Amino acid sequence: MKAKPSRARIATPEGLDAVYGVHAVRALFERGQPPRELWLQEGRAEARLDTLQESARQSGTKCVGVSRETLDGVAKGAVHQGVIAFAPPLKAESEEALWFRLGAWQQSSPPLLLILDGVTDPHNFGACLRSADAAGAHGVIVPKDKAAPLNATVRKVACGAADVTPVYQVTNLSRAMARLKTHGVWIVGTAGESAQSLYEVDLMGPVAIVMGAEGKGMRRLTREGCDLLAKLPMTGSVSSLNVSVATGVCLFEAVRQRHVS
Repeated sequence: MKAKPSRARIATPEGLDAVYGVHAVRALFERGQPPRELWLQEGRAEARLDTLQESARQSGTKCVGVSRETLDGVAKGAVHQGVIAFAPPLKAESEEALWFRLGAWQQSSPPLLLILDGVTDPHNFGACLRSADAAGAHGVIVPKDKAAPLNATVRKVACGAADVTPVYQVTNLSRAMARLKTHGVWIVGTAGESAQSLYEVDLMGPVAIVMGAEGKGMRRLTREGCDLLAKLPMTGSVSSLNVSVATGVCLFEAVRQRHVS
């Protein structure tokens, strides 16, 4: 199916989010969440986007051929790889949904949660969601304030993980952490000054790993709400890792422990 060319200036569909990049757009179709409309770059790029056009045809998604300049304008300079989809905006899950899920836990493995405290950069947020999905984490908890939005950049970086990983938005993070403990969840905060290594911590049971913002780390109340603090051993010349990289290391240590058993 050839994308229908549009020579006139066209407006973006109202009420929908732009999702750009081949992997992020492909993930929408693979997850059974096809976009409402698909814009494809005209010319040579169309050949390498044939599979997306076929997915759009099978799902009834409207395809429109546009210029690269049009795509550049929508993506605001970000790398779109010749394709932009328009899909319903992502929405965070409610705090009540988190408590309901924990109260009626039916998974075979204990809860593995990620808490992000003060991570406001969408690129880091998207990368954290990608790591969380890859590690099989059951959800990501963020505060309503001082948190990155669930936007197109997050979707692009997450490569589909943002559409399937539950993000629970809580009003008061320290209060939510206290309630997690009543559900038997052990809360492990990450702090470079801790004397205990992450590799010495038991991550086999219900656990929530807390990552703070780059530079500032966790806020005081968040730190005080942790059951224990652990560090990643650093043997090189740098003193810290990017928050998304550190998130991946921490989550996959939990995966390693659970699989070894």
